Amino acid sequence: MTPRERVLKAFKRMPGLPDRVPVQFDLCRQLADHFGKKLGVAVNYTENLYEDVTYRISANELRVAMGSDVVVTGVSVSDNYKIVKDGNGHWLNEYGMKMRQGDIYVEVVDYPLAHAETKADIDAFRFPDPDAPGRYRDAEALVKKYHDNYLIFGDIEVTIFSLAHQLVGMEKLLIDMMMESEYVIPLFEACAEFQTQIGLRLIERGVDAIWFGDDFGTQVSLIIPPETFRDQLKPHYKRMVDRFKAAKPDIIPILHCDGAVAELLDDIREIGFEVFNPVQPGVPGHLPKDMKDNFGDKFAFWGAIDQQDLLPKGTDEELENDIIEKISILGKDGGYMIAPAHIIQNDVTPERVQKFINLCLKHGSIY
Repeated sequence: MTPRERVLKAFKRMPGLPDRVPVQFDLCRQLADHFGKKLGVAVNYTENLYEDVTYRISANELRVAMGSDVVVTGVSVSDNYKIVKDGNGHWLNEYGMKMRQGDIYVEVVDYPLAHAETKADIDAFRFPDPDAPGRYRDAEALVKKYHDNYLIFGDIEVTIFSLAHQLVGMEKLLIDMMMESEYVIPLFEACAEFQTQIGLRLIERGVDAIWFGDDFGTQVSLIIPPETFRDQLKPHYKRMVDRFKAAKPDIIPILHCDGAVAELLDDIREIGFEVFNPVQPGVPGHLPKDMKDNFGDKFAFWGAIDQQDLLPKGTDEELENDIIEKISILGKDGGYMIAPAHIIQNDVTPERVQKFINLCLKHGSIY
């Protein structure tokens, strides 16, 4: 069974069960560089418009060599864009956000729409050019190389809500959503349209799935009330999925959404999403049995392995037991691709990464 067939069966797009639960993982730069050198595999980085997405869509040659069953691609920064750091080590990305490197992820220190109040403010803002030179060079090469044997995901994470709060600031956006400020819906519409254009161009180039990414939950609850999500955000995601399906009827819509978001999963399915990622562990409503019992007929699941504590700090026995539990419950009768809930960071040793992969392969053949 090819990796492509394995994932299509796990996602219930082909009849029958996969020969094993498929595996996927993302690596930070330090880990990718380590394994690239160790295995003699050249590591290619696709620098994304929003920097942290880079590690979702890079090192595909290395990841498939290590056992990943999917290839994840996306758009690159324009050939005309160069990072120019100021005296504080800050730089402007293509969105005009002023960035700095944090301890793990990049951070926004100044928001280009921090003073937005009206629709005119949104209309005046210029998003990056979806067709800038170099945007799809890596995506085209990956589709050409891997499409016959691997399912290709087109990543448009930081899609609407996350892109919006990175443009105006989280505190301002949340307050203005509650106040129903004039600019909020036009901002969501503009973010959705920009990412729709990116997604359509990835579809044109042959991706099999579109991977959205916005976080609506904290470690304990939703960030916004369900009614606010339904009124202000849900319609935009629905229009995006509908447009992608009109362009490619068999496209697989996937949502990455961190936090305790079980309360929104019926809405997320109504939008048209078929795969839910990352099934963040350790938050209310996300126990494997609850997920499978309550939503297993609505979604295939992808993720569920804790990369915050278990991967860096847990014992090998704890890791193995968790992998067995997730595979046996979420993977029962299909519908699961195992993965860490986020990018594996350099607090996880290379030996531990290899242990995770080996254990997933060891226990994945449950059918």
